[in-house]
Amino acid sequence: MIVDSHCHLDYFLRDGDLAETLDRARDAGIGCMVTIGTKISTFETIQSIAEAHDDIYCTVGVHPHEAGTEGLDSPDILIEKAQHAKVIGLGESGLDYYYDHAPRAEQAKSFRAHIVAARETGLPLVVHTRDADDDTVSIMRDEYEKGAYPALIHCFTAGPDLAKAALEMGFYISLSGVITFKSAEQIRQTVAEAPLDRLLIETDSPYLAPIPFRGKRNEPAYVRHTAEALANVKNVSLSQIHSATTDNFYRLFTKAKRPTTD
Repeated sequence: MIVDSHCHLDYFLRDGDLAETLDRARDAGIGCMVTIGTKISTFETIQSIAEAHDDIYCTVGVHPHEAGTEGLDSPDILIEKAQHAKVIGLGESGLDYYYDHAPRAEQAKSFRAHIVAARETGLPLVVHTRDADDDTVSIMRDEYEKGAYPALIHCFTAGPDLAKAALEMGFYISLSGVITFKSAEQIRQTVAEAPLDRLLIETDSPYLAPIPFRGKRNEPAYVRHTAEALANVKNVSLSQIHSATTDNFYRLFTKAKRPTTD
């Protein structure tokens, strides 16, 4: 069994081929998928996808790109939505200075509101960070000093300092198809030093398709290629990667119900 810990299934619903996409994922051995919230205004769609399938869960949150229009200054709505049985995490939230689609102050404020919700609910926060390592670490540490909270750095593309800081706070790191790219040698070096019991895998589909599908639409079935790349980086068997990343997922996302047979 493999888990795709981060995908955006609403895109496949919009494209009209969600059912076929899920069939391909299941045929590839993907036993659980998490469809990620990016806006409160579209959360009902995310939740409905999770409700319709036993092997799909969801998160609720506001992406940093949306912080200018839907950013949060209070954790209340996240805490409320998190009571639903299918909501197993918060986010994705964080900082994105690459695109700067939202004012940085608004991104930071919304990020902190998500962290408070994670602390209050005990649900893990899915952290998005791009070209913002220093500020991401600063906010995570500042909030951690106020009280521990669970978190995951999703689609890890940052440097070793952010990885070290996240691991020191007990957070997890998730690898996407980026780890298969020729240009990702620094990421592979950082991941090689990270403990296997803190790593997850994801697609971030429909984005970031791994080699050999780079440039095409990504989908949950392709997470197996990320698993293969991670096995090479860690110099362990593919079955060990499947087992470890699945165990790690259910250890972090405690609301998700593990199938009785993987």
